[in-house]
Amino acid sequence: MAIVKPFRGLRPPREIAKDLACLPYDVMSTEEAAAMAEGRECSLLHITRAEIDLPPGTDIHSEEVYGKSVSNFALWQKKGWLRQDEEASYYIYAQTMDGRTQYGIVGCASVDDYLEGKIKKHELTRPDKEQDRMIHVRVNNANIEPVFLTHPPVKELNAIVKRITTKEKAEYDFVSEDGFGHHFWVIRDPEITLQIEKIFLEKVPCTYVADGHHRTAAAALVGRERRENNPGHTGNEEYNYFLAVHFPADQLRIIDYNRTIKDLNGLSVREFLAKLESGFEVVKKGTGIYKPKRLHNFSMYLDGFWYSLTAREGTYDDNDPIGVLDVTILTNQVLAPVLDIQDLRRSKRIDFVGGIRGLEELKKRVDSGEMKVAFALYPVSMKQLINIADSGNIMPPKTTWFEPKLRSGLVIHLLE
Repeated sequence: MAIVKPFRGLRPPREIAKDLACLPYDVMSTEEAAAMAEGRECSLLHITRAEIDLPPGTDIHSEEVYGKSVSNFALWQKKGWLRQDEEASYYIYAQTMDGRTQYGIVGCASVDDYLEGKIKKHELTRPDKEQDRMIHVRVNNANIEPVFLTHPPVKELNAIVKRITTKEKAEYDFVSEDGFGHHFWVIRDPEITLQIEKIFLEKVPCTYVADGHHRTAAAALVGRERRENNPGHTGNEEYNYFLAVHFPADQLRIIDYNRTIKDLNGLSVREFLAKLESGFEVVKKGTGIYKPKRLHNFSMYLDGFWYSLTAREGTYDDNDPIGVLDVTILTNQVLAPVLDIQDLRRSKRIDFVGGIRGLEELKKRVDSGEMKVAFALYPVSMKQLINIADSGNIMPPKTTWFEPKLRSGLVIHLLE
């Protein structure tokens, strides 16, 4: 069963929470991070993307960047921009987007749960990205950014969250620059804290990584590293746990994760369309944006026109948790055999666009000449994600996009 512990969070004072909180480190470039931090002296980006405080062109994986992160983190605490709570607590973090709100419990997940597979993943991680986040956790001695976990809904947890969020005033309550609402409560009642810990242990058999696979792996590997280097290890140290927000699966929504391609692999537009006919019913939709209507229906933008592509029966396997995915169908029917893109992780001819940017972004990138063709996919469901994780399978790269993203900086977990 899931181990989720309360902890003494390091948090900003209420009056600066909005300015300090920021998007996760990995959804922006250095230039975008610098622009986001402009005019926000206390922004956590000075810690999570510390290269913005160094000369342009500084290697983001250099010792100078990690060192600047450490010095800024110490400075933020010295200035009182980050203060540690006196008592170990759970927290509630809610996010509002398009009129709907999802409520997560912030607590420390167990390193052992991750290493033993009780925290299930659905994506592969890259060693270089793991190493980068491991260094960041190691040198700062903290999980500065949370990971996004999900679990089967539990009515007892939902009841506690509802009671607190309807009766108590939020510690933080603001709308970020992207228009999403962020609401944060501190659970100060020790009796409720005990109840939450017990419910996770008795009612939640496992949790799932929704977003933040590299942060999760890095946090767990640093925890394992710490215990191996500590002769007096007891199992109760803070490094045995890492910062996570736990959302019920039925409150989450995955949005589309789309693809743009730089060329047609030497084919003319007519030749390319002809090759698609064997695996898809291809219908030209005109110049107005076309959005996929259902599973196995794709949208394609090519040469100024939108097309509907519907996968023909027999080209996919609905009984295979991976084969049923639209990203698999697109790869197996188009990207690999027609466009000769064999490695989605390394190919420079393909790029991925989160659905939060809208299908207009696909049109813009093709019309500019940067890309030749774009594909929009119907979103993966939470049921598909859980089925894949439960079966021990791994999704193809860039399959899921969760929105809203967790804001970093509302609470931090110190490893000592």
